[in-house]
Amino acid sequence: MSNFVDECNLNVQGGNGGAGCVSFRREAHVSRGGPDGGDGGNGGSIWLVADHNVASLLSFRDHPHRKGGSGSHGSGKKKHGSSSPDLEVSVPEGTVVYDFDGNQLADLTTHGDRWRAAAGGEGGKGNARFLSNKRRAPAFAEQGEEGEERWLRLELKLVADVALVGFPNVGKSTLISRISAAKPKIANYPFTTLEPNLGVVRIPEDDFEMVVADIPGLIEGAADGRGLGHQFLRHVERARVLVMLLDLASWEGTSPADQEAALLHELGAYRPELLDRPRVVVASKDDISANDDWDGMRISAVSGTGIPQLVGAMANAVRKARAAEDDAESTSFVIHRPVAEQIAVERLSEHVWEVHGRPALRAVRLSDLTDPGALDHAQRRLDSVGVYKALRQAGARDGDVVHIGDLSFEYEEDA
Repeated sequence: MSNFVDECNLNVQGGNGGAGCVSFRREAHVSRGGPDGGDGGNGGSIWLVADHNVASLLSFRDHPHRKGGSGSHGSGKKKHGSSSPDLEVSVPEGTVVYDFDGNQLADLTTHGDRWRAAAGGEGGKGNARFLSNKRRAPAFAEQGEEGEERWLRLELKLVADVALVGFPNVGKSTLISRISAAKPKIANYPFTTLEPNLGVVRIPEDDFEMVVADIPGLIEGAADGRGLGHQFLRHVERARVLVMLLDLASWEGTSPADQEAALLHELGAYRPELLDRPRVVVASKDDISANDDWDGMRISAVSGTGIPQLVGAMANAVRKARAAEDDAESTSFVIHRPVAEQIAVERLSEHVWEVHGRPALRAVRLSDLTDPGALDHAQRRLDSVGVYKALRQAGARDGDVVHIGDLSFEYEEDA
């Protein structure tokens, strides 16, 4: 079984918040001590963090669940429960996160990029928090909030300076083994490479390094998903420079020029912007072919003919691409804005409504809504977060049934 995994599903669940405590001060010679229940601790959130020490998504293949720790409950004497630390989950650089509807949620490109995959639940407030001039002995507290839980789809797009692109068995693996320390499987039959290989090419005299990816061989129709086309082409997207490797020995009777045209067609059909990517075109197997129809760069990965010239051309193209990226980064910046928490009203039937949204659910998470004080507090919270306004705008009428989490009540329009 392969140790390289570039697609997986991941289930993340934030930890639950601890419950607030209902407690009253009880000491000798102290009458009517008042409420002293402490707050519950917060649950731990789940963060995905790009890590250059992680090579693939292998760790999620057989163990797809990640869960944050829960906060502890509050207690008397205003002792607050401890919060659980956040859980950081390491993923490879180049990991793209999607929901199950295909919407992209995050793109963790460089080492240290972080994204909160599941929020931990907030701890509930103890009854000491609800003390007021009108409410001198609150006998209720908040329950802890449940942590966010969802399934995600992770896809890895390799981050490399150079991607070797070509048809099967044109010598990509032999080339990367020649110019780097990578040791891919090499054999004289198509589709020897079934997973990408990365190699670091060093030029000591210039103190220069570049990462080269050996992409499994493409076939015609790859852009339409033929074979494993989409899985292979995905790894080309991140590369700064494309090296198109052609076969002088005529792959399946196709000339080098026709191979180049076919490869460009597949790249353009998959992502048109790939055609604008800097590329180096080179023909391989110069040691065994007498093909005179090609007048471009020629190499032999076996004998070493033309290898220094190719590495030089790759390095020059990578330097220019990196410089262009630096110029672009110096004139642009990214602003991260938190997503506003929204109240949404859904009509289930003619006289039945359901309210969605974290603020509404927080407002009704009190431990005992049969307590008049707790119910009054919940109603005030619902009004302050805009639930009643949203119901009026949606068309709710007196007597309609409204569901918010586990709470159900009959709607009465405020006169």
